Parts: sequence; C-alpha cells; structure tokens
Amino acid sequence: MSSSITMYTTPWCGYCHRLKSQMDREGIAYEIVDIEQVPDAALIVEQVNNGNQTVPTLVFSDGSAVTNPSLAQVKEKLAAL
Repeated sequence: MSSSITMYTTPWCGYCHRLKSQMDREGIAYEIVDIEQVPDAALIVEQVNNGNQTVPTLVFSDGSAVTNPSLAQVKEKLAAL
C-alpha cells in the first residue's frame, strides 16, 4: 500500500494518535500536517468539513478526503486507488 495519504492533525488529538498507530502497525505510509502550525492546512480541513477544523482529516492521492475514518475505511480506499 504505497498510495499517498496526507493526514491533517493536531498534536493533542486522541483520534489522530489512534489512527496513526493503527496505520503504522499496518505499514501504511502517510504524511503528517499539523493544522495548528500550517495555516493553509487548516483552510483545507475547513473546506472538507463544512467550515470545521475536524481532525484527523485524510486526503488521498486522488484528491478525495475522509474525516476521522476507521482503519478499515483507510484500507478500503487504498485498495480502490
């Protein structure tokens, strides 16, 4: 599973930490972007989430996005790419 994933997150987000550890265990590569450190990233997250800064928000190589997905949803999306 080598498709590109960008995970928009914050350091204090428990859901983000859980998903990162699950993806690490499965060997799924991803890039982390902290929306508190990268202002443009917060705008991307807001666009995907109706104005809310909800994390984790994952953006896949095809440009699609999903918010707070389960590991199964991530794996299903990667298999479809």
